[in-house]
Amino acid sequence: MDDAGASYGLWLLVFINSAVFIIFAFSFFKPQTKRDWRSFGAFSAFVVALFTEMYGFPLTIFVLSGWLQSTWPDIDWLAHDSGHLPEMMFGWQSNPHFGPFHILSFALIGGGFWLISVAWHHLWSAQRQGRLATTGPYARIRHPQYVGFVLIMLGFLMQWPTILTLAMFPVLVWMYARLARNEEADNLARFGEAYRRYIKAVPAFFPEVSGATRETDSP
Repeated sequence: MDDAGASYGLWLLVFINSAVFIIFAFSFFKPQTKRDWRSFGAFSAFVVALFTEMYGFPLTIFVLSGWLQSTWPDIDWLAHDSGHLPEMMFGWQSNPHFGPFHILSFALIGGGFWLISVAWHHLWSAQRQGRLATTGPYARIRHPQYVGFVLIMLGFLMQWPTILTLAMFPVLVWMYARLARNEEADNLARFGEAYRRYIKAVPAFFPEVSGATRETDSP
């Protein structure tokens, strides 16, 4: 295998891309509580780990280099585009940025950011009025912002999977599920029976595809 050369060691790009996505996510999520900051911090750690391998040091490629080179000997695994492992492994011949996994990743990332942004608007509006947020995405799932973060991370994994981010992903999903349970305990204490009715009416993370959108605002 050739030296990585100009493909990696681009630490300025690691910093710039990490900062752009973290600031972008911050502008959508606008963390306020300690719980918000914990979820945002976990997402930020995922982003930094991702771009460190994408532009800094390709740890996954080095660890798997023997297997990758013997299984796909015609691919230069230290070329930057080869980091798009799904396209490479499935024999995508054209630019990997136009490959099916890359396109799917953009859909997931864009959908995640959209969900976080729209959900935050409805949550902020409900908080200002001292009521339970049950409109917009909250009419279909109880924790749209956590789902949005998971969609974004899943999108990044489809585009540029690494050993570290693959290991982090289930841990972060578990962390978001735990934060959601803590959030529900707080809401039960604050809103009581209204929140119990909301729990019965609206699923936590996966919307009912056949069900109609519910608007269940409670004072």
